[in-house]
Amino acid sequence: MRIPDSMTFDEGSFIEPLACVVRAQRFARLTAGQTVLVIGSGISGLLHIQLARARGAARIIATDISDFRLNAARQFGADATIHGSEDVPEKLRTLNENRPADVVIVCTGAMPGIRQAVKSVDRGGTLLFFAPTAAGVDAPIPLFDFWRDEISIVTSYAASGADLAESMELIGAHGVRVADMVTHRLPLGETGLGFQLTASGQDSIKVIIDPLL
Repeated sequence: MRIPDSMTFDEGSFIEPLACVVRAQRFARLTAGQTVLVIGSGISGLLHIQLARARGAARIIATDISDFRLNAARQFGADATIHGSEDVPEKLRTLNENRPADVVIVCTGAMPGIRQAVKSVDRGGTLLFFAPTAAGVDAPIPLFDFWRDEISIVTSYAASGADLAESMELIGAHGVRVADMVTHRLPLGETGLGFQLTASGQDSIKVIIDPLL
């Protein structure tokens, strides 16, 4: 698949991650008018926020434990944010007319975030695990409650060619603002610093290594 001449290499570097988000939201059957809760506002969470907005979500609420990422979530389309140290399910209801969310998207493998997500899905809603736990770690799911309330659990991994094509179209049409997500541009000699910035998850979103610098 050829990147069009009108697309920068920076934008092109987002095609694959956004394609994974496209696939995941299709699996979750995210539609216009829904309330969406995004647990974790790293790069994947921010892409989910933007795509949910493009898909016509009525209300988007995001969580994180980093103030930097919460600010980024608001910048990229979240209507409200909740710090991960708060009672997320209760705060969600306050922000959403005393209702849980129609779709909850988990973009963290941290167990506190998963527990919050499980308690934040409305009846008939969908819980999407976009991020996994570590291998061999079990996540607690109240199966009886999910069965009674007909809550769907969906997982998603990677992307297909069709997802990549849709992602490229979204980026090309600026339906998702990926260029604004680049926070750092480093020369090849500072690749190690780039990995440190990414791993810390604090004050960076997208780190670009540019060999021409």
